[in-house]
Amino acid sequence: MSDAPVIVVGAGPVGLTAALLLARRGLDVLVLERHRTPYPLPRAVHLDDEVFRVLQAAGVADAVAAWTRPMAGLRLLDGDHRVLAEFRRDPSSGAHGWPQGVLVHQPDLEEELASAAESTPGITVARGVEVTGLSQDGDGVDVTVVDRDSGAERSVRGVALLGCDGANSTVRSLLGASMRELGPADRWLVLDVRAADELPVWPGAHHVCDSRYPATFMPVTGDRYRWEGRLRPGETVAAAMAPERLRRLLAPVDPTSVQIVRAVEYTFRAQVADRWRGGRVLLAGDAAHLSPPFIGQGLGLGLRDVHQLAWKLADVLAGRAEGSLLDSYQAEREPHARALIRVAQLLGRLMTGGGRTGDVVRHRVLAVVRRMPAVARLATDSRTPPLRRGPLVERRGRAGRRLAGTLVPQPEVLAGGRRCRLDDVLGLGAAELHRDGGSLTVRRADGTTVPVEDPAGSLTAWMRGATTVCIRPDRIVRSARR
Repeated sequence: MSDAPVIVVGAGPVGLTAALLLARRGLDVLVLERHRTPYPLPRAVHLDDEVFRVLQAAGVADAVAAWTRPMAGLRLLDGDHRVLAEFRRDPSSGAHGWPQGVLVHQPDLEEELASAAESTPGITVARGVEVTGLSQDGDGVDVTVVDRDSGAERSVRGVALLGCDGANSTVRSLLGASMRELGPADRWLVLDVRAADELPVWPGAHHVCDSRYPATFMPVTGDRYRWEGRLRPGETVAAAMAPERLRRLLAPVDPTSVQIVRAVEYTFRAQVADRWRGGRVLLAGDAAHLSPPFIGQGLGLGLRDVHQLAWKLADVLAGRAEGSLLDSYQAEREPHARALIRVAQLLGRLMTGGGRTGDVVRHRVLAVVRRMPAVARLATDSRTPPLRRGPLVERRGRAGRRLAGTLVPQPEVLAGGRRCRLDDVLGLGAAELHRDGGSLTVRRADGTTVPVEDPAGSLTAWMRGATTVCIRPDRIVRSARR
């Protein structure tokens, strides 16, 4: 393996998580960030339990979880902020060993990730440097960077480059890729608020399902709160902040009782890059796709990207796999991202579309469906679609068709008399889970075997008729057989 590092452009949550995942696989990583200091204001506010397994793989999940707020569920409100339907979530850990949804303050998340990166051997973070050019050959990538303080230019050599540099990605532009629109852009006012006294609000997400004034509200962490409201055509942030408009958006909270930290216009987009890879240059996160926020998956999509990309890139660089393995990255991740973006678009239309007639229909329909257990499960389920069938997802046989492409659950198990999470037993590489009657055994990538006990029986129940489940390093089931 070359002594040159993997270069990661962008020190946001996706880039720093990528660096940690790569370093855990023995790779040196150089993170290049154009901003001199981390961005101090919140952006993403939601993570689900599937994504927490990515943070667990990066070694930061427990530290991050300590300051998150479990999300109580979802409330749908009418234009007068009366509850149309409420779907509650159990705040305890779900199938993946973490709460199904939590609310986060992104600067806190970035601080945890930055601290972990600084203390991890093999990771170097260079801030205040801007990427201005790149070229590559068969062995790696040469990157031109400029120090934003001195203007000095230099060249950096890497074995590969990950563009995790956001919606306005420089790497994407240099790669010659472009974004494809999946739907119209949507202008929203975003308010980040702090309150000296805890606001008397339900600790979940609130969606105002009103065609005239659609909005979203959620308590984030500590004394922080987030409101979002759609801007009308031609409406400015200043106009949307007029007292009457602000009282309507924040109702029933008195605007004078809170401190508005930020009021900014966000353009919510639905886009996917036409090309995620050129040689050893790869895109991840917002550089590869943008999602409307209605299901809170924008950041989660990026973290899923690098969870998959890290093991594939590490295997290629170590000579354990051919370079063609990297072709499977976009082939697997793009359909998954598109599916979640479509769900976000659909939810947005269901909540806000149809004009006044749509408001009446929503009121009547929700009065009925809110009492249906199946609807409640669907509204609070954090599971994302399985990966499609392909070379790394083998849906053969009844067990394979049911399990392949899905994420293996992560209950607490007993291994060597110690209670632990399943991922800690599986190890960093691929693994196999074997069932022989009521006994379970994990075979790790290094050939070692570990008997495990499943006290709650949930893992055994999930396997059903399968006797062997092959699990990829990103915890996706590759195959299952009887």
